[in-house]
Formats: sequence, C-alpha cells, structure tokens
Amino acid sequence: MSDFASRLMRSETFSRVYGLWRPLFTRGFSLGGSSTVDADRALRAYLSRPGERFVLDVACGPGNYAHDAAAGLTGDGRYLGLDFSPAMLDRAAHRHDDPRISFVCGDAHRLPLPGESVDTATCLAALYLIPDPLPVLDEMVRVLRPGGELIVFTSVSASVARLPGAGAVAGLSGLRIFGRTEITERLHALGMEQVEQTVTGFAQYVLARKPRR
Repeated sequence: MSDFASRLMRSETFSRVYGLWRPLFTRGFSLGGSSTVDADRALRAYLSRPGERFVLDVACGPGNYAHDAAAGLTGDGRYLGLDFSPAMLDRAAHRHDDPRISFVCGDAHRLPLPGESVDTATCLAALYLIPDPLPVLDEMVRVLRPGGELIVFTSVSASVARLPGAGAVAGLSGLRIFGRTEITERLHALGMEQVEQTVTGFAQYVLARKPRR
C-alpha cells in the first residue's frame, strides 16, 4: 500500500465516508455497468446462508460485510473482522451491535489465529491494497479447517488496466492489478480445490475450498 493509501485508511474521517464511497468504487470495477454490483449482491446472499460456522473477514474495513456474514449464523457461529486500521475498526464496532460479531486489530500477514480454526475466510475489496498480498492467501489457507472455504473479491487485469496511464494511477493509489491467473495459481499451489473464478470488468471473485482429509 502506498504511504498515501495507508494514511487514508487510518484516517477517522475517511472511515466515516468510506461506506458512502465504496458502492461507487465497486460499480467502477464493472466499468460503469452493474455486473460487479450484481455479483456483490449474490456474494452477500451466499454469505448470509444459514449455518454454524466461524467466519474470518481479513481487512474488513468498517465491517461492510459483517451483517451479511453474521445474518445466517446458527449455534455457536460467529464473525470476526480483522483490520490494521484502528479508525476503521472503531467505525465497524459503532455500526454493528451483535453478539456474534467482533473485530480485532491485526496484520493480515500474521493472522492471530491457530491453524485449521476457521470455516470461511474472506478478503473482500482489500487484497489489492495490501503490500505483498499473496502471502496473505497463504495465511488464510493456513487457518482454514479441512473443507473450509476461501472467498476473495479483488482486482484483475483487463483491457482498461493496460491503457496508458492506468499503471501510474494504480501506483499512486497503491492499488494492485492482479494478473488473470495470479490468484488462482497461488491457490492451486497451496493445494486448494474447486477453485472457481468469476471475472467482471476488472474485478474477480474467487471461491476455493480446502481439501478434506
């Protein structure tokens, strides 16, 4: 993440307006269309399906997906959002008053959880801002239980990303544009199975599962 992006994410003011700005940013991934918004709506519905599971949301920001991920939880199911920004986490805690939802400040490269302790690990609209992001996937896989699922929403190379000046804009903002197979190949190398990639505009949704023993 660039110094500018890092300072922005830690800003209390930005954490307050992020929820208003983010839907426009999400729509921008589909180049002005609605395909990314439609995919995001489907993702939220999937996250809110009934079940008893432990959901870890890496780089959760102000908890944009917390309500959806916790909505269908049953039994001892719970949601844990992790972020490096205290300002974002303060905003998240203010927005969500639910005993199943909690937040923790931490480093995505060193998740403060034991191995094989999580049923669902997500990183949604954040991986492209994390420095050295691929090891974050390694950590997410590490904490997944056998049979657990990993869900990522992030950038992907598209024609617009190869336009003159696009690289400079991405570099200034700290936003990384992933290669078409960069995420999926990493997950295959980690032994993940059922790796499914949906590309819309210059966004990708990737769902993968950790093999059962």
